[in-house]
Amino acid sequence: MARKNLLESLMGNDKPASQTADLHAPRYSKGAIGAISRSVADLQARALIEIDASEIDPAGLQDRLETDPAEDEALRASIEEYGQQVPVLVRPHPSQQGRYQIVYGRRRVLALRDLGRPVKALVRNLDDRDLLLAQGQENTARRDLSFIEKANFARQMQEAGYDRKIIGDTLSMDKTLISRLLSVAETVPLQLIETIGAAPSVGRTRWLALAEAIEAGGIELDEVCAMVNLSDAETSDARFEAALNYIRKYTAKPKSAAVTEPQVITSLNGVTIAEVRREKGQTVLKFARSKGKGFDDWLLEALPELHRRYSQPD
Repeated sequence: MARKNLLESLMGNDKPASQTADLHAPRYSKGAIGAISRSVADLQARALIEIDASEIDPAGLQDRLETDPAEDEALRASIEEYGQQVPVLVRPHPSQQGRYQIVYGRRRVLALRDLGRPVKALVRNLDDRDLLLAQGQENTARRDLSFIEKANFARQMQEAGYDRKIIGDTLSMDKTLISRLLSVAETVPLQLIETIGAAPSVGRTRWLALAEAIEAGGIELDEVCAMVNLSDAETSDARFEAALNYIRKYTAKPKSAAVTEPQVITSLNGVTIAEVRREKGQTVLKFARSKGKGFDDWLLEALPELHRRYSQPD
């Protein structure tokens, strides 16, 4: 349980980066002292240092919706045998002296903490915006985040107050793709996304289908999540299919009745005024303009008053 809590913490299940204090670049004085300060800062930025894993805290946003215990164990075993080959990136903690926040490399930090080994890390002075850019670019480079994980990351950035240009720069996507990500993330509730998981084989088209099924309405979110949890689905891909099939079944509309013949309305002297057709929950009134002699225009103008008299009879 302790490892699970630690994993959730390092995966970014804490306050958005926008709620932490901004870390601004250090202000240097002029002259020789300023030059020395800048040189020391530059050396520190390029230096690879070792940090106690317990001194590294989470930062940024949640990128992963689930973890693979087998992959985590394989990474730990590899580091145990060959050592840490790739450094992580951290920044000095903006409010706690002597501590750091992870930018990327969370799984390596966890593995090294389990092994009781120090973490080889590069230290960069990054504000919250640059931290998210670095995190997003690292995720893009790995190319293994699923569609919904990217959508969830974009949603978190939007809720943290970042505009779509910054979101696009972070995920290396244009505004059109970002809009598609956000349209899904804003329609599919986070609770359901977390219940389903990463669903790596499910792309944009299928998630849009789920969003459209949800928009059809009439089903409780808790009911869907409970059904998914009670299903026999062992993978997030299977959980997605279970959720989509259940919602579609619940919101399926009965087949519409056969189209009836139109009703003809005539004047007192037997002249056809209009035809009325009722179908699919609508009433369609059709006028023959050549015969109506402006009656349709008069009726359209009189509709508000007629509706008032119908709604509020004297």
